Amino acid sequence: MATLRRAGDPALVSDPATIAEVLAGLGVILETLPVPTDGQTLALLAAPELDDAEQARLLEGLDGVFQRLQTEKGYQERDLVVLYPGHPQLETLNTRFHRIHTHDDEEVRYIVDGEGVFGFVLPDDSQVELTVVAGDYIHVPSHVEHWFRLNQRQRIKAVRYFSARGGWTPLYTDRPLQEFAHP
Repeated sequence: MATLRRAGDPALVSDPATIAEVLAGLGVILETLPVPTDGQTLALLAAPELDDAEQARLLEGLDGVFQRLQTEKGYQERDLVVLYPGHPQLETLNTRFHRIHTHDDEEVRYIVDGEGVFGFVLPDDSQVELTVVAGDYIHVPSHVEHWFRLNQRQRIKAVRYFSARGGWTPLYTDRPLQEFAHP
């Protein structure tokens, strides 16, 4: 279950209705989707690293969600991001996305293992961070100022869905990040 934290406030918000209300002003949608629990999927989710063949098998195990999104939203492609302590590009990727940016296309993620943190600039210019965990599905509309970072676990498996690859390039805004209390 996702949790939300406001900049400068150590309180953690876990009430789904309150989180939805905060995100609604941006058009961000957060849903819960069950993660499949068949034996092969569970084994792949438990592994910290996955080779290309294992990633393909995991994506196949999650195809029900992709097929639904193809029909409902027109998504054409998906891939799997697997980050873990020791990943050869972990620091580079964390630095790249832990800056406020937008995209010309929407950003859609289905978290199937681990956790990560999406941050958002709200309409009043305040900032919030949303920790997403396995089973969270998040849809960030195009042109919403946001960032992403890993938390102290530094482990996530997330399916990314695309209507087109070209619109997903980060466009940095150079807005500074506000301070957040981190446990």
